[in-house]
Amino acid sequence: MAKHLEKQGSTYHVRLAIPKDVQADFGGRRILSKSLKTGDKYQALADSHAILAQWKAEIEMFRAARQLPEGWQEGVVATATAIGQLRQQGKLEAIGEAAPPLPPVDPAVLAKMEADGVPAMLEKLVAIRAPAGVAGRLKTQDDLARIALTLAEHQVKAKHTLSADQSAELTELINNPSSYKPKSPLTSARLEAFRVFGEKQGLSKKSLDIQGSKLAVLSAYLNTEGSPLSFDTVATWLDTLTVQPKTKKQYVWAGSKFWQWAMKYDARWREDYKGKPNPFEDHTMPVLRGKAAADAKRKAFAAEQLAGLYAAAKEGKNVHLPDLIALGAYTGARIEELCQLRVEDIITVEGIPALSIKDSKTEAGVRETPIHADIAELVARLAADSKDGYLLPSSGGNKYGVRSDPYSKAFGRLKTALQYGRQHVFHSIRYTVITCLQRADVPGVTIASIVGHETGTVTFDVYAQGPSMKQKAVALAKLPTALLQLATHAHPSQDTA
Repeated sequence: MAKHLEKQGSTYHVRLAIPKDVQADFGGRRILSKSLKTGDKYQALADSHAILAQWKAEIEMFRAARQLPEGWQEGVVATATAIGQLRQQGKLEAIGEAAPPLPPVDPAVLAKMEADGVPAMLEKLVAIRAPAGVAGRLKTQDDLARIALTLAEHQVKAKHTLSADQSAELTELINNPSSYKPKSPLTSARLEAFRVFGEKQGLSKKSLDIQGSKLAVLSAYLNTEGSPLSFDTVATWLDTLTVQPKTKKQYVWAGSKFWQWAMKYDARWREDYKGKPNPFEDHTMPVLRGKAAADAKRKAFAAEQLAGLYAAAKEGKNVHLPDLIALGAYTGARIEELCQLRVEDIITVEGIPALSIKDSKTEAGVRETPIHADIAELVARLAADSKDGYLLPSSGGNKYGVRSDPYSKAFGRLKTALQYGRQHVFHSIRYTVITCLQRADVPGVTIASIVGHETGTVTFDVYAQGPSMKQKAVALAKLPTALLQLATHAHPSQDTA
């Protein structure tokens, strides 16, 4: 920072050139200068740091103040519209016709025009230029309106720093205010701030991406339609979405979460929407009933179907897909829970071999599940063959780090080839295990503990420590014979996922 020092006589001064774009904010000055009251260069250099930092902060403050505020277009349109209304009224009066009362003008617009001196300037121009005759008076109204619009445009440019695009947009709005469509308040800057907030709250990247994509769809709609963010607009927008009611609820949920965040953390949003209700609340969604509801619901595989899937998987190229199906069939675990299992997750509890499931989407999902006797050899083999510490090798996770992604796709291709529809997915194996245990008279609390579900009761979810490992092992032993035959076949050495 020595370049900012200048010795005048025996005393050092700190100096800073004021950027041209903010010189007016400093009274037209080009240089800031201050005596450091010392002839010692090193002391002067040390003392100059705080002064320079303060000056630079002031420059940035003035620059920020000169930036066009969000939603600046509305103010320009309101001003241009008001000038147009005044011109029309003046022309009617000039030809002797009764001018209808002007529509109410936003008091803020009038206040801004007063502050800018527009009315006073117009009065002077009328007094100076108004010629005699109707034609002259009509021309005067056009001239006055044109001058007023020019002054309004110059006022904006004098107070703010505009980009080339903003300058072009300003000119268009001044000359043709009816061309303006309100912009979506869900700006990219706001959506990014909302995302950063979600990251700090520990939400997963996938969840944040889903929220962001849904909000982006709404923002695009608002921009296209030029509609304000209101209950009616949201309702109309929802009607345009060709998705299931469940998905529409996800859109509404994302919007409501954004609204709650913005009302709490975005000062401008609080001001703009002060006293207005959350437009994402109280929407009525279509309810599927009867056959439609049944067709949309996922279904469990029958035991014979599961055996057929396993047999078909063995004939495919993905050697570890049948391993995954076998693990799912004997544990009821979620696909990603299985793909996250590591060698060190093979443990012994109460003398019973078990799998420690630590990576689950819910707190209840973190659990210990007995290793069924029919997959004991499979688990041992996977552990012995592991190259990276995971029981199931994966060619790589997707952009969210989901290791099960290639397996999920492989299973999708398999079940589609076997003519299973959308109701059957890998998660259907979990349905199968739960259904089999229920029909074997296993208590619901034990089933929930095995598959990682809450029971919905304070007694069992809060106070109870859950079934013992022996109780869970006895329960899993009640799975039907068709399931127990799944992992008894040899595994050819083929490509992994």
